[in-house]
Amino acid sequence: MPGSRFHGRFDNQGRECDAPGCREAGEFRAPGSFGPSFDGPGDYRWFCLDHIREFNAGYDWFEGMSAEEILAAQSPVSGWATTARAFRPDEVANDLPRWADYEDPLAAIAARAAGIKSHVRQGAEAAFDGRFSAEEVQAIRVLGLTIELDRHKLRRRYSELVRRYHPDRNGGDRRHETRLVKVVEAYQLLRKARALS
Repeated sequence: MPGSRFHGRFDNQGRECDAPGCREAGEFRAPGSFGPSFDGPGDYRWFCLDHIREFNAGYDWFEGMSAEEILAAQSPVSGWATTARAFRPDEVANDLPRWADYEDPLAAIAARAAGIKSHVRQGAEAAFDGRFSAEEVQAIRVLGLTIELDRHKLRRRYSELVRRYHPDRNGGDRRHETRLVKVVEAYQLLRKARALS
């Protein structure tokens, strides 16, 4: 029936509204006494439409937060500083751009998408080309190069990455040592590649 549907309405399954003295169906859920955690999804209170509106009107999302925490939570890039494992500065699972390399979230997303497309294209080209082995293709990716490389490009990129990741060259920042090891290994493999002879 038109006009009877509301966002967030659940089949009441016989639940009554949790508001004292209300006998209406409890079709809308609200946060309970504890929220979601490792132990499960948390609990809910169930209200009728009138009482969920009343609950929502009085709900204080920022209860217990300082002014700085409220300001941070309202920021358009709230949560940007919290990164998934794949985007941490010390992550070395792949050579795609990482969140830590960018200040603008949209630039990071665009660079990551371009990197994924480039990897797909490079893998297809390398497989078709046959000049590089699978290990060499992976090393090319670690260095962030394309298969259109020569010894000069390889050495230039290697020098650039060593300056970026080596603690003696980047002001003592040791967070990238694992990535530096991958870069050195990739360079050592590629400098001996037959395709670059």
